[in-house]
Amino acid sequence: MLSSLSAFSGANAIVTLHFQLINSQGQVEVYDAATFTLHRHITVQGMSSWTHGMTACARNKCLYLSNYSSNSVHRVELSGSNAVKQWHVARWPQGLSVNIAQNLVVACSDANKLQEYTTHGSLVREICLQAGVTRPWHAVQLFTGDYVVSKCTSPGVVSVVGVDGQVVHSYGQSQTSDVGQMKYPSNLAVTKNDDILVADEDNNRIVSINRSTGCVQELALKVDGGIQKPCDLCLDESRGRLFVGEYGGEHRVLVFGGVRLCC
Repeated sequence: MLSSLSAFSGANAIVTLHFQLINSQGQVEVYDAATFTLHRHITVQGMSSWTHGMTACARNKCLYLSNYSSNSVHRVELSGSNAVKQWHVARWPQGLSVNIAQNLVVACSDANKLQEYTTHGSLVREICLQAGVTRPWHAVQLFTGDYVVSKCTSPGVVSVVGVDGQVVHSYGQSQTSDVGQMKYPSNLAVTKNDDILVADEDNNRIVSINRSTGCVQELALKVDGGIQKPCDLCLDESRGRLFVGEYGGEHRVLVFGGVRLCC
């Protein structure tokens, strides 16, 4: 069963992009994104299959995974040793991301906060979320320095918050909007222009938010059987690809090219 999806690129001239996912045995499967062939497995000691977050950092050559059952984060070296470091975080860590400073950002759902850590596990700061932004599932830093945060509830909301935790803007609250209300929005992806993609899980769709115009629309993504409970996103703008991980149906990894992101 797919649990999480991430991507990273190499630093050499010929860039090789991979994506990883966790199977039902708790292993990380690494695929070559050019050929979509299985590249290798990574076994993370002490890691259960109850992970809702995974992200990779090209600069630090490591992979991070959130461990929901033990309120911890695992850091795996990708330079060859596969050495693992683990540290405790606030309650119910969900989605992970790497911010502008190349630090790890953890969305801690039950603690209602975001935590930022260095790559070696030192706490940099906590952002206590305010004004109804509860049960955060995933947070990604925008180039403005603010964070976009998904509230994985039904109805659900995606909010932009400052580093003080105060809401700057929210999306998905209106029943009369063109896309209606979101239902359990989970993972997010951000473009180089700070536009936002949302995995709107229980609506079986991907939603695009144009930060400049405020336009919110459903992406027209054609696939046999439709998208089934999208739970994870990975955007590779250099290749013009969007990877979507499914929690429902056949638990597929869907790859879309030439996606028109925003209205």
